[in-house]
Amino acid sequence: MGKKLIFQSFVGICFGALIAVLMYTGFYAAGAESFDAALFMKNSAASIFCGWFFSVGALIFTFEHWTLMKRTIVHFFIVTSLYFILGIGIGWFPLTFAGLLFGVLLFLTVYVLIWTGCYLYFYFQAKKLNDSLNA
Repeated sequence: MGKKLIFQSFVGICFGALIAVLMYTGFYAAGAESFDAALFMKNSAASIFCGWFFSVGALIFTFEHWTLMKRTIVHFFIVTSLYFILGIGIGWFPLTFAGLLFGVLLFLTVYVLIWTGCYLYFYFQAKKLNDSLNA
């Protein structure tokens, strides 16, 4: 589990850094002439931390003695809590009803799409393995 945790941590940190760079590249391409260095560092660090806890949080799905429902619920509440604490603390979401509602709806949409994609991927992988064993 230790090697897997280190690997997942590395993947999450790199993914978070990539997202930060892509976001700021997009801002630059959209016409931003300059950036506030402190704001860049704050948002980049938050993105890296976010990538880390989503990646490490996915290790919950390796607990095969738990049902998929239990793993999904535990993962959902852990990453949702951390994401919104971070997002509100860093200023990604305004503390207004509309801002929080938009953030929740966007988060739920992305979470459901990623979860469904992963589920279908592993479902078809298992099906392919089972079909090759039965052939």
